[in-house]
Amino acid sequence: MNKLYIGNVSAEASEEDFETIFEQWKIPHSGPFLVKTGYAFVDCPDEKAAMKAIDVLSGKVELHGKVLEVEHSVPKRQRSCKLQIRNIPPHMQWEVLDSMLAQYGTVEGCEQVNTDTETAVVNVRYAAKDQTRLAMEKLNGYMMENYALKVSYIPDETAAEGPEGPSAGGRRGFNARGPPRAGSPGLGARPKVQSDIPLRMLVPTQFVGAIIGKEGATIRNITKRTHSKIDIHRKENAGAAEKPITIHSTPDGCSNACRTIMEIMQKEALDTKFTEEIPLKILAHNNFVGRLIGKEGRNLKKIEQDTGTKITISPLQDLTLYNPERTITVKGSIEACSRAEEEVMKKVRESYESDMAAMNLQSNLIPGLNLNALGLFPSGAPGMGPSMSNVPPPGAHGGCSSFGCSPYGGEGPFWASMLLASSQHLAGPPESETVHLFIPALAVGAIIGKQGQHIKQLSHFAGASIKIAPAEGMDAKQRMVIIVGPPEAQFKAQCRIFSKLKEENFFGPKEEVKLEAHIKVPSFAAGRVIGKGGKTVNELQNLTCAEVVVPRDQTPDENDQVIVKISGHFFACQLAQRKIQEILAQVRRQQQPKPAPGAQPPLPRRK
Repeated sequence: MNKLYIGNVSAEASEEDFETIFEQWKIPHSGPFLVKTGYAFVDCPDEKAAMKAIDVLSGKVELHGKVLEVEHSVPKRQRSCKLQIRNIPPHMQWEVLDSMLAQYGTVEGCEQVNTDTETAVVNVRYAAKDQTRLAMEKLNGYMMENYALKVSYIPDETAAEGPEGPSAGGRRGFNARGPPRAGSPGLGARPKVQSDIPLRMLVPTQFVGAIIGKEGATIRNITKRTHSKIDIHRKENAGAAEKPITIHSTPDGCSNACRTIMEIMQKEALDTKFTEEIPLKILAHNNFVGRLIGKEGRNLKKIEQDTGTKITISPLQDLTLYNPERTITVKGSIEACSRAEEEVMKKVRESYESDMAAMNLQSNLIPGLNLNALGLFPSGAPGMGPSMSNVPPPGAHGGCSSFGCSPYGGEGPFWASMLLASSQHLAGPPESETVHLFIPALAVGAIIGKQGQHIKQLSHFAGASIKIAPAEGMDAKQRMVIIVGPPEAQFKAQCRIFSKLKEENFFGPKEEVKLEAHIKVPSFAAGRVIGKGGKTVNELQNLTCAEVVVPRDQTPDENDQVIVKISGHFFACQLAQRKIQEILAQVRRQQQPKPAPGAQPPLPRRK
């Protein structure tokens, strides 16, 4: 049902007045106007007509000296956790909007609504009614860049049936606009498992002005025609020959915007007598490139053959700590490049969705794990998805600070806080740890890389010592990777190794990467890891879903240490390692001699 509520109606208004207004603005309606004292209702034939009435009439059309307020009519029982925010500045950065919305509570979803207006409209869902009510009160009428935000409730079909609604949800101002449009693309929203990822491309700096147009007219036109949110990162990499562009939209919207940008660049090149070829350059996270290329390059060759293009991918050596993206260069006609972009991004999205689906299955293992906070993709500005100790400096065009440091594309604030929490129990910096990670013997070459480049780069990135132990025999099926470094370094190094094995197809497309890790613990602490009657180790396994085994009848080594074996997927292994290290830290603290009564604590050393 697309019923509209018309507020601020004069007592002199009649049904004929509304008939005249709707006819004048060519807005169809499917029933008579029900005029009451101070307000009216009317049904529209579809959502498109209802949205047009809101866009064209609300706050703009006057009747008998009063400016009409038009919004969707929302039953009280459906005024729960969903809001619509209108009149958002057209070029507002989405991360700014995200941070503003987060001030009032936990945002479970945020998607853009396609409209014909210059300003943007988003539908937002909060986790609780009181958060929604607070956001409504604070944001309605809030001024942003000379635009007054207009906030209203929209129907929440999941709201519990019943007469109660938000206590402050009575009609006033802009309250109750309609449900999200069918097919809203979720542009610039926090990524969900099912949402599309942005298209990232590089363009020559000299064409940026033409893409933006005079006073932003060209980019606004592209945004409107393709229903896209486009960020041009002009201020990044000052003096660089190329600038990144991020396009948020549906796959079709991204492709249409990309094609339009290529056409603008070609026209500008003709006008300025620029003779060099202008290839399409797509940026893709390194974690997805292996699957894009395919075994022996088959996927990439097929795309080239099907589209009549020549495609090259930047080498691994070009990756840096602050740039985990590879550049995919496509050469050919605009038509051919456009088809290639569709196929390339289709593969990238499939990889993303596969990884996110796998991660979604694991999210319930760890209370508080927020998939949206893992920093998988940049949202159009640097600094998204911060790493544990490194924040990208201004100009880091990748926007995501990890070197493919998660099997799913990024390390997240949750993991950062979890890892660092383990070391906060200790005085001073976190201690170095040694982990023995076992990988398939056939994967050794992929981990080492050509002339040892990959393992050197990984070691430098993670801040860890990474060595591969000699094979224990000619027929050994596994090899041991020795990783030495503090918790953060362990996380980064192990992340990349798990991810590399997935990229290089050592595990099937639907198969989880599960590895075995060994850590050594003092023999006197092994009992604490096991717990009375195996209670602690059982709790560890239940919490992490990793298999944790302390082999019986071990002979301690020369350092009086024994092995704890941990097996599972990456998150399970990491959480198990951190929990065991917490147990060991607790044991060490308990062993420290207590100061005698009345004794003065030692003064800290001067540095």
